[in-house]
Amino acid sequence: IDAHIGGVNDIAFSHPNKSLSIITCGDDKLIKVWDAQSGQKQYTFEGHEASVYSVCPHYKENIQFIFSTAIDGKIKAWLYDCLGSRVDYDAPGHWCTTMSYSADGTRLFSCGTSKDGDSHLVEWNETEGAIKRTYNGFRKRSLGVVQFDTTRNHFLAAGDEFVVKFWDMDNTNILTTTDCEGGLPASPRLRFNREGSLLAVTANDNGIKILANTDGQRLLRMLESRAFEGSRGPPQQINTKPPLLTNLGSASNVSSPIAVNSERPDRMLPAVSMSGLASMDVSRTPDVKPRITDESEKLKTWKLADIVDSGHLRARRCPDTAASPTKVVRLLYTNSGVALLSLGSNAVHKLWKWQRSDRNPNGKSTASISPHLWQPANGILMTNDTSDGNPEEATACIALSKNDSYVMSASGGKVSLFNMMTFKVMTTFMAPPPAATFLAFHPQDNNIIAIGMEDSTIQIYNVRVDEVKSKLKGHQKKITGLAFSQSMNVLVSSGADAQLCVWSIDGWEKKKSKYIQPPANRSGALVGDTRVQFHNDQTHLLVVHESQLAIYDGNLECSRSWYPRDALPAPVSSAIYSCDGLLVYAGFCDGAIGVFEAESLRLRCRIALSAYVPPSISRYAAQCHCLFLFSYVVAFCLLFPLFVNPTAGQVCTPWL
Repeated sequence: IDAHIGGVNDIAFSHPNKSLSIITCGDDKLIKVWDAQSGQKQYTFEGHEASVYSVCPHYKENIQFIFSTAIDGKIKAWLYDCLGSRVDYDAPGHWCTTMSYSADGTRLFSCGTSKDGDSHLVEWNETEGAIKRTYNGFRKRSLGVVQFDTTRNHFLAAGDEFVVKFWDMDNTNILTTTDCEGGLPASPRLRFNREGSLLAVTANDNGIKILANTDGQRLLRMLESRAFEGSRGPPQQINTKPPLLTNLGSASNVSSPIAVNSERPDRMLPAVSMSGLASMDVSRTPDVKPRITDESEKLKTWKLADIVDSGHLRARRCPDTAASPTKVVRLLYTNSGVALLSLGSNAVHKLWKWQRSDRNPNGKSTASISPHLWQPANGILMTNDTSDGNPEEATACIALSKNDSYVMSASGGKVSLFNMMTFKVMTTFMAPPPAATFLAFHPQDNNIIAIGMEDSTIQIYNVRVDEVKSKLKGHQKKITGLAFSQSMNVLVSSGADAQLCVWSIDGWEKKKSKYIQPPANRSGALVGDTRVQFHNDQTHLLVVHESQLAIYDGNLECSRSWYPRDALPAPVSSAIYSCDGLLVYAGFCDGAIGVFEAESLRLRCRIALSAYVPPSISRYAAQCHCLFLFSYVVAFCLLFPLFVNPTAGQVCTPWL
């Protein structure tokens, strides 16, 4: 007898009335409970109007019940009395959704994806049948239905965008991600073991990868030791740096013994010890009871991670064929995330691209794989006009169109517009003086460009008709930052006068202006380069000055600020949001890098110059702006642990 007409969509174990039972759901819109010994059907629940996608059995205070979700987004709850559904909720996204409790059974979560590809991970308030918390970190248009799991009554994991993403249950912002060294499908399935020491993740070509924390690696070593028991020779030496990922290959190999491979150095990464994420250590607490922490333990959990040597991060030197490399003065990722573009002090651009491979199937930028220096077949270089004859002293600026087809750039001379496919100059305009000091494409029309000038004005230039449409005046010193917000329909400018101005895109009139405030220990008005960048939400504005990092809203009201001190005492040299908008990367004039939470500006990690710059050149690098340091480009990914060292994942690193 078929369990369901049309197929079974989900299956789970349950123990109603102390008898072992199996719960199934399917395309026939039914939930069925089966006796696991006899195979006889015990209960049938009906009431969904669409195929049932998942089931989640649970019990509280000796009351057994089942949550079920259908592909129309309806969530229902059933008791074992066949009297119909007790609740009727709507899942976010109104499509395929799965539900799961924390290990102690006190917290309920769901994760799903809409037909349009919008994914939602939420925590529920069961008493009110309402969403209690929504977790951030998903991009639009997921390529599949996102799957998730919980562990340790503390963490959530979901497979999305060819990576595994992690959250602390009590924090809506993403904690960290890992690409598992590549080879994952768009929406990998994943499951923790009971202890939370291993995480199985589906991979391409019917493969499975296992991520292990300290306890998990101990288990792998134990299994390997057992595999050698009975052998006549001495056991194989186990590498002191075990692999973070054990690739089981095809699904047919899953049942075979898991051994730590000490002969594959390419699969091994250095151990990482970061007390900043020590809460992910599972070596002492069983996964059966809720974890109760006091305030002192919470403070220890968020102790600052201090990275001082190269063993705690991955660094990649981008290859360069130039006989005499020059200083990199501007550096940015393409919007697609597959290439890195630099502008040197000699006014020459260089482009590095990551190729698709088994280890990097989506071709995204990563420090695990070296990119290649790309040039078109015609062999020409993208070189800016340098009519002043001294590009080394000029203010350099660069911007990419939204589709990565064009780059606009200047090095003290005319502004040049290049074709990114051919490197050919499309046009040049705005001959100095004054020279261009900052560039930004209009968010809706690549033919309209905002050009900040050395004389403190902003020119709104239309490339198609070769004409300045508006000239904006309001600053007293050169323009050092421009940022568009399409949702707010404004342009925000910043200058070396430490002033912020908001301009309406419709008509270009000035709506508001404000000078940024100096720290309490600093008297007098601030001056100096000020940069601005809108968050992904298009409403929060990151403001960067040597004296501070600050978050402003659309009305130029400051909601958060951070000033150099303690572990990071040097002046700020540059800062930028991570691509997912969850972190802020800041560079400092002594070469240090700080990683901050974007919402609170709480410092999570400090990276010393010694961690990513060879000692032989560090004394030169520290003299330059930290996030475009020296004559070659270093792209890096922080090794934040998944659960605890040394298992590690990547943090987004679009630093400028």
